[in-house]
Amino acid sequence: MQPTRSRRGPRPGALPDLDREFERARRARLRGAVAGVTALVLVLGLGGAVAWSLRPGAEPPRGTSAAGRPGHGGDTRVEEEPSDPPLVKPKRTPYIPAKGTGKFHRPASSGKVHGHGKLMRYMVEVEGGLKQSPEAFARSVDGILADPRGWTAGGRLAFERVDSGAYDFVVKLASPGTVDTICGAYGMTTEGKVNCSAGKQVVVNLKRWLLLTTYYRGQPEHYHALTINHEVGHRLGFGHMTCPGRGRLAPVMQQQIFGLKGCRINGWPYDRKGRFVKGPSVP
Repeated sequence: MQPTRSRRGPRPGALPDLDREFERARRARLRGAVAGVTALVLVLGLGGAVAWSLRPGAEPPRGTSAAGRPGHGGDTRVEEEPSDPPLVKPKRTPYIPAKGTGKFHRPASSGKVHGHGKLMRYMVEVEGGLKQSPEAFARSVDGILADPRGWTAGGRLAFERVDSGAYDFVVKLASPGTVDTICGAYGMTTEGKVNCSAGKQVVVNLKRWLLLTTYYRGQPEHYHALTINHEVGHRLGFGHMTCPGRGRLAPVMQQQIFGLKGCRINGWPYDRKGRFVKGPSVP
């Protein structure tokens, strides 16, 4: 599941240029640098406020609270998430190396096209050293993207897995350490625990893929659908959503690993009647 990045999702079917994600990542890193400078300025400002307050009878500078903190003129709302998403503890822990080889293996493509509409070409790769079959992982991803409840259900998208040439995104299965390296290059902190979408890369954390989450206990195929559909959804331009109402299906773009908020688990963009499962955008 992708780390928190507040983006409003476009209307269903909107397909912004995927390459814009590289520019967004660059801007995110720039914002991080600006935030660091801003923090330094604030620290220096606070130091000045404290020094001023030591003068007999002095009042704090304008825009600063009596305690020397910046005044509350326009607080930013922050969505906090648990640092440790709930995982299922299996009786026998599967093999999950902290770090793989860093080299990825790409299985051959069948060339089949699923769906109708704008063609999205994708690759599938598995990091070496995971003891995971690249062919098996590719079949899983293929099946999810071809499912009638998937992103093809709206009639605007088609998917084709390729093993060379031009592509729109690549789904990678990687070790926790490699996920941190890839996602960290785009300014995201995954802490070896979550997935991410970075540039054209949909990066699936082996730990999450195998250990699932408590809400999907005993339903690995359903959870795998959520993982792929959620991260591919980001590649299609959709932002995070939240539960539309108690007892309803959770949108696939909801960060379900952190809580269902009254909704029912759901790993698909569309329901069995072909209706897009949506919820309020997370600001």
